[in-house]
Amino acid sequence: MFSASQLTEDQKSALHQWAAEGATIADLQKRLKDEFGVGITYMDARFLVLDLGVQIQEEKEEEPQAQPEEAVVEESAPAGGGSVTVTMDSVAVPGAMVSGKVTFSDGEGAIWMIDQMGRPGLDPDTPGYRPSPEDIESFQKQLTELVRQQGM
Repeated sequence: MFSASQLTEDQKSALHQWAAEGATIADLQKRLKDEFGVGITYMDARFLVLDLGVQIQEEKEEEPQAQPEEAVVEESAPAGGGSVTVTMDSVAVPGAMVSGKVTFSDGEGAIWMIDQMGRPGLDPDTPGYRPSPEDIESFQKQLTELVRQQGM
């Protein structure tokens, strides 16, 4: 097992500098090998970072992508002035054959699903919310089109 006491002060300060520049533990491991000839395992590099109090910079996530791709259909609502947007999840929620999200013309959202028996379900973000009849009609048309596009 590798120990921090085996490093020189220059090597220790280089580790701190590299980490401040955004290096990951794997980067530190590689640079120790390339620049100082110190070959250590990844686990040893992790312990070294802890022992020396090296601050690894957290990567900033651009945007979480829970759903890799979604099919989207948008249609203007006849009376609401807004539009209804329907998306289909690339991976259905548990217990559903297909699922997705819908945003109605008034801005309210809901999760929709069609179960294994073909029964539709709608779970609004706001408990007790009921979309207008025009929005429901638009939602049904878009959902039918999305399901057709997916070959179901």
